[in-house]
Amino acid sequence: MKAKLFDYIDRDNFIYNLSGLTKLVCFICMTFSVMFSYDIRYILFVMLLSVIFFWMSEIKFKQIKLMTIYVAIFLLMNFVLTYLFSPQYGIEIYGTSHELFRITSRYTVTLEQLLYQVTKITKYASVVPLGMIFLLTTNPSEFAASLNRIGVNYKGAYALSLTLRYFPDMIRDYQDIALAQQSRGLDMSKKEKLGTRVKNVMNICVPLIFSTLDRIELISNAMDLRGFGKHKKRTWYVAKPLRKGDWGAMVFGALILAGSLFMSFAVNGSRFYNPFI
Repeated sequence: MKAKLFDYIDRDNFIYNLSGLTKLVCFICMTFSVMFSYDIRYILFVMLLSVIFFWMSEIKFKQIKLMTIYVAIFLLMNFVLTYLFSPQYGIEIYGTSHELFRITSRYTVTLEQLLYQVTKITKYASVVPLGMIFLLTTNPSEFAASLNRIGVNYKGAYALSLTLRYFPDMIRDYQDIALAQQSRGLDMSKKEKLGTRVKNVMNICVPLIFSTLDRIELISNAMDLRGFGKHKKRTWYVAKPLRKGDWGAMVFGALILAGSLFMSFAVNGSRFYNPFI
């Protein structure tokens, strides 16, 4: 079976067997620990952990190939644009200037700016594997149950669950429509000009939009007929009870967050690690 982007495929391993609530708590704790701190040492440590957890989850690369390409492009653009708009921000943060070479009077390459930008890129790169693990190893219905369990209204949680479920279906519909259009002579290969290919993609998007609207109406009518939203609370068939592994994982996530706060306030005296003083 071909794995698709955002497609949940059930597996039997430690990561998959954790409850949705556990993965949500760990994701929030580890993400906040990385986003709060600018200590590249601690960020690299969390990145190593996220890579280990990603390996443990046994997610196939073909599931994340397209997402990885988009993330790499985003990180490259972020790195370039950060330097173009704030080429001296690293100097302002660290209070020193170690110039490597000068491009113009405004654009100089310093160790401080490189450290700031590399730290910033590393922060994003650390969070991405965690997000992929959370999205691809959590059953959407169980995720909705987890959100409802921490106080989110079940209507909003269920809507998010339907959204996550619909991504793989939408990708499959796009591929089916594209194959049908190509069988009718629509050329989407690299042989065509860019403008023609964009136009052909739009010819696929129009029926995709109409099929999406039809499916939304069908689901809405089915939920209305079943009285969805009538009561203030609801039960969840796929909700998992918390086990020892879940409690251990949440404690581990809390320790990672506590370590980030400790490094920021007790060791560095600020959110930034400054090796230049």
